[in-house]
Amino acid sequence: MWELVKAGGWLMTPIVVCSILALVIIIERSHTLQFSKIVPSRLREQLITRLRENGDIGRTQLMNVKEKTALGDILATGLLYRQYGLESMTMHMQNRASVQVHQLEKNINMLGTIGAIAPLLGLLGTVLGIISSFLAITDGAMQDPTMLAAGVSQALITTAAGMIVAIPALVAYRYFQRRIIDINAQFETQAGLMIQELYDYQLLENTHTLPATRMTAADERAADRLDADKHSVPAVQ
Repeated sequence: MWELVKAGGWLMTPIVVCSILALVIIIERSHTLQFSKIVPSRLREQLITRLRENGDIGRTQLMNVKEKTALGDILATGLLYRQYGLESMTMHMQNRASVQVHQLEKNINMLGTIGAIAPLLGLLGTVLGIISSFLAITDGAMQDPTMLAAGVSQALITTAAGMIVAIPALVAYRYFQRRIIDINAQFETQAGLMIQELYDYQLLENTHTLPATRMTAADERAADRLDADKHSVPAVQ
């Protein structure tokens, strides 16, 4: 392996560095982007059940939920701002979802960059190898066969190395992009279901109806005014 790296010339150094970076990012993102760690099952149901049973969830408990998972951060933020109405609750959940998606995309673009530049490095090595091969030929005569062979091997090795690094990097980049899209869809689904359940169980502050006594008193005053108007109109002979 080391002999191949040496035969590829100095351009093999950045290609090897790109391969190490890509491998580290793939391992780290594979460990981080797991649905069980980001979108735990039944978290929304547990929060709604606790709200129905106790009427509220303490701020300390909600902060603990926020710190554990990304979905917990979004849902707990919404519940913290539940008292300020639906618009405030929705706005804060959207902000936290944007922050969480941005964190999930960490180093993903680096994979795409590696997948783009690795073939270019290989192509550059190919060009330099061909130049070295032509330098071995002067006026139609081969001056240095060793130089010709070294140039051809450099061209082939760097091209192959660039492709070997770029293909897995691009595959992982597309896979992680799709995974983040699916996770973001789960964020939206779980947040929407929680809002719907808060409506269904009347757990939002602005979903309760006005007291019946206030409406009845207003109706009585309106009826009294109508009766007074009728008595004040003289009868037509």
